[in-house]
Amino acid sequence: MPENEWIKTLEDGRSVKFFYQELPEDGAFITAQLAGNEVVYSVILTKAKNPLSREEVESHFAGELSKK
Repeated sequence: MPENEWIKTLEDGRSVKFFYQELPEDGAFITAQLAGNEVVYSVILTKAKNPLSREEVESHFAGELSKK
């Protein structure tokens, strides 16, 4: 698995696949997809201050992923 893509298991047991790609001029494209779910949360950040850590990427989706 490339370094810009990883899977994390949430406390409730659900698996989430994260993706991070740096874009020109300090931008970033990040996504989160729950395993077995067709919904993908995607965000384009225009001032990302790259590189972002995994924790920074995951924190962008904390609200959406807390919903069941």
